[in-house]
Amino acid sequence: MRDTESITERIRLLADPRPVLAIGTAFWAIAALVVLLVGDRWSDVLPVCIAGIIVGLLGTTLFLVQRSAARRGRRGAQVGLD
Repeated sequence: MRDTESITERIRLLADPRPVLAIGTAFWAIAALVVLLVGDRWSDVLPVCIAGIIVGLLGTTLFLVQRSAARRGRRGAQVGLD
C-alpha cells in the first residue's frame, strides 16, 4: 500500500505546473536583466525576453484562474487542478 501512495504522490508532484511556470518566468527575467546589463550588443534579444516573461505570467494567471474555478465547481473548469 505504501508503494502505491508513494507513486501517487510522485505523479502529483511531477504533474504540478507551478514550479515549471515559476522557474521558466524567472529564467526569462534573469535573461532580460543580463541583456540590459550587457548593453547594445544583445539589445535585439530584449523583446524576446520580455515576451517570455509575459507568456509566463499569462500562463500562471490562466492556471490560477482555472484552478480557482475547479475548486468552486464551475462547469467549464478543467478537471484535476487541485
